[in-house]
Amino acid sequence: MQFSGPLAVLTALLVAFPGLIVAASTELYGDIENSEYGDFESLSQTRERQQHLCHREVPTVFFQTEKDSPVRGNGSTIYYHRIEVCCVGYRRDVYSKDCVPDCSESSPDNCRNGFCRSPGNCECFAEFVRNEYGACIHTCPIACQNGRCYLNGTCACHQGFVLDQDTRQFCRPQCSQSCGTHEECVAPGQCDCSPGYRRTADLGCQPVCAPDCGFGKCVAPNQCECFAGFIKRPNRNVCEAECYLNCENGFCESRYKCHCREGYRYNENTTSCLPECTDNCGQGNGVCIAPGVCRCFGGYEAHGADCRPKCERSCGKYGRCVAPEICGCGQGQQHCRNGSCDDVEHCSCPAGETHFIDRCLKPEHLSQQLYTSEKRKHFNRQLAYEFNALIGRLFDF
Repeated sequence: MQFSGPLAVLTALLVAFPGLIVAASTELYGDIENSEYGDFESLSQTRERQQHLCHREVPTVFFQTEKDSPVRGNGSTIYYHRIEVCCVGYRRDVYSKDCVPDCSESSPDNCRNGFCRSPGNCECFAEFVRNEYGACIHTCPIACQNGRCYLNGTCACHQGFVLDQDTRQFCRPQCSQSCGTHEECVAPGQCDCSPGYRRTADLGCQPVCAPDCGFGKCVAPNQCECFAGFIKRPNRNVCEAECYLNCENGFCESRYKCHCREGYRYNENTTSCLPECTDNCGQGNGVCIAPGVCRCFGGYEAHGADCRPKCERSCGKYGRCVAPEICGCGQGQQHCRNGSCDDVEHCSCPAGETHFIDRCLKPEHLSQQLYTSEKRKHFNRQLAYEFNALIGRLFDF
């Protein structure tokens, strides 16, 4: 999966930092887009927009978009960048960009057909009712879940279903025998684990905590109870030893040791666990934003789990793209920008252009190539590369 441009930086930062996921669990690293307020907003309007807005530090590596332009963070160290995110229980509205209450934990469709009044508090529109899963569904005379509506507005259930005892406005499946602990009737005569629980071979339906509790026990869906001597840090649901490490995507085994989750590796600069990708995203041509998922730098494109350089112009039958917009000709990979490789493994330029060290140029542009010291340094390096690519590699220096 490949992202590009500023949007990639703002949206690419889940999987790696679950503490940052304050909006939707389908996002990588949560919604980190900074709100930009108009110059003529009143102070009260700005304060209203900033309500439920929190701050978070994220590794700066996720903000890098160009291969040779690493980012220095503005956080507690240069390895962290301070960003604005919606506080826990709130999510970023895609239109207004404000932080609004999030009901995704209590409603499978995040309170569609209703108002999310506060975190987890979904209020259905008129003529809708919340079903057993928390979704707002139509009521009679429009529709009746697992039943049909009569003209008088009542709901008659299909065979194997019974009216919900509390609302009497939709039908639930019926099981002849009571379901077990942490189970519910999911279809006529069929029990299964309740949401947030998973069936085990020995203990039946047990709660699921993601990520793992560390030095603790999962006692309810995403609720960890720590073993004696271990703690939970603010805004974290993992039990760990007291330590001075950030240890995101893991937990502290001791004061000085961070245990990383599968798919992550400890990073000394951030004192956290960063995601791992095959071959470091193609020899450092991108940023690993989740285990096995690369976001390629500008000038590179994704090929499976790899980031390869991209050349808009074809390099020809005898060359290949070795860097963004640079073809490599022959065995020595002679650089050829704006041209293609011929059958004698040299750079061939379009009509009206000439080959100058590593690129094709119009004659009138040649004199402009050595104006700055940076350009002169670049061509000095390219001259050494050109010599080695053509004949230098044949000698044993």
